[in-house]
Amino acid sequence: MTSSTTQSESTVVDGVHYHQHDIVIVGAGGAGMRAAIEAGPHASTAVISKLYPTRSHTGAAQGGMAAALANVEEDNWEWHTFDTIKGGDYLVDQDAAEILAKEAIDAVIDLENMGLPFNRTPEGKIDQRRFGGHTRDHGKSPVRRSCYAADRTGHMILQTLYQNCVKRGINFFNEYYVLDLVMTNVDGVDQPSAVVALDLSSGELHVFQGKAFIFATGGFGKIYKTTSNAHTLTGDGVGIVWRKGLPLEDMEFFQFHPTGLAGLGILLTEGARGEGAILRNASGERFMERYAPTIKDLAPRDIVSRCMLKEVAEGRGAGPEKDYLYLDCTHLGKELLETKLPDITEFARTYLGVDPVTEPVPVMPTAHYAMGGIPTNVKAEVWRNNEQIVPGLYAAGECACVSVHGSNRLGTNSLLDINVFGKRAGNNAVEYVKTASFTPLPEDPAKEVRELLEGIRSSTGTERIAVLRKILQEEMDKKAQVFRTDESLAEVTETIHVLRERYKNIGVQDKGRRFNTDLLEAVELGFLLDLAEVVVYSARNRKESRGGHQREDYLVRDDENYLKHTMAYLKGDAMSADAADHIKLDWKPVVITRYQPMERKY
Repeated sequence: MTSSTTQSESTVVDGVHYHQHDIVIVGAGGAGMRAAIEAGPHASTAVISKLYPTRSHTGAAQGGMAAALANVEEDNWEWHTFDTIKGGDYLVDQDAAEILAKEAIDAVIDLENMGLPFNRTPEGKIDQRRFGGHTRDHGKSPVRRSCYAADRTGHMILQTLYQNCVKRGINFFNEYYVLDLVMTNVDGVDQPSAVVALDLSSGELHVFQGKAFIFATGGFGKIYKTTSNAHTLTGDGVGIVWRKGLPLEDMEFFQFHPTGLAGLGILLTEGARGEGAILRNASGERFMERYAPTIKDLAPRDIVSRCMLKEVAEGRGAGPEKDYLYLDCTHLGKELLETKLPDITEFARTYLGVDPVTEPVPVMPTAHYAMGGIPTNVKAEVWRNNEQIVPGLYAAGECACVSVHGSNRLGTNSLLDINVFGKRAGNNAVEYVKTASFTPLPEDPAKEVRELLEGIRSSTGTERIAVLRKILQEEMDKKAQVFRTDESLAEVTETIHVLRERYKNIGVQDKGRRFNTDLLEAVELGFLLDLAEVVVYSARNRKESRGGHQREDYLVRDDENYLKHTMAYLKGDAMSADAADHIKLDWKPVVITRYQPMERKY
């Protein structure tokens, strides 16, 4: 076994290691570790991660975590709730948004008490900066709501949570890749009984039996080529749930962050614009004044991304190909850039050879965040359908859809989401296991995973993983990015069907068992194909424009027909050639409490 904080003993049967814990958490990013901090002191808890915890993608989040602390200027949780709902283009479940905004304040204070080194005001309070879509008085002007640690907020959260997990003696299984959720039929109902993981260091299989399971496996931005997401964000947890016949919610909504380094996608935080950086076109015009006159460059991300692409399409782009725009930080001064935005300053220098202190930085939108995922209620319990939950199964973070982000997430609400609903998942799992029993395991719970891995390892196929992945990502970039049409979505659907057929003939060059990254990427590609297909199929079915889903052939938001969540279900064989054969779509009502949908003006 790989080293970790503490680890439970296991029994070995026919070469498979068996573990038993009350609560099994899959994923050791922000949501998973926040859940572990709540669960660990009260129940036997295991955290399984295919990465060392401090390499999780939470560490890449830069700008901050929203909370209406009112440390710098007047603010309250109701304004935060409204901004979240409006920012999500009214597809947000408003009961969940109220919880997010109310519990944000305690979530920040929890982290402060754990030792997180937030930036401070001269008076010693947690400092706050502006961020896109966050306003006072229900949209009248920008507000300083984002609590931050320079532009390394996610990194600081990840380190702080890990240190507190170590302090509590949490069981970590690092570099274990979970590949299956074992479901056992009990009285005619399928219930989770275990997860099966591959120990990357040895190639051995491990079965983790539990009473409750929390999925916190992050997003799936690697379905796109130009993305801020790490190479490992392949949607494994979401894909596992999908293959078990459980639904996925609102998968068509994917957020594109406005300021990725042009051509690379590496993120430059929205916090730069919160500190006063300005988006400019080739002529130096501050073009967002034309589109969002009230909050300008701090409009929500979906709006800014569309405006940027429009500027380029109408010939106002910069560079030899006129295919990017500029983020101008030059007026902010060297001291501010080096102290409050040190990482993005270094990124621009390292990857583009541009110094933000003296010259504008080339930027364009980059695939950033999945608003959709595993459907949950506000207790983080996973829905089996629109009316029933799956007892003992929870999800939190980007892999989950609660839905606090609707069709477009506001900046800084992601770090907030993982802390609020990670904490809720941990607490509710603890309550569940107090009265729950272990669900019996099937005779050979590792059978499906063993057959999957051996099938790939022993294949003599000639298709290469990198080639198929490149085709998928490039096609998704071209035809299912910020703007979509029925024609473009149909074309990429056909590409995915062809790639599925070619995937059946893959071969891996590395036949070994220890740290076989060739095998790992082959499995990950299977999940990417599954999820890209659900994204495209759901997008083609939603004939309107809303938030991160923009149809050039259906330009307006249609509340009469589409003010509802998409629910996608797997039926039949996931590997069949035609999505119509194995994807069924349904709808779920949006929870509306206080705020009726209105036109989004900024």
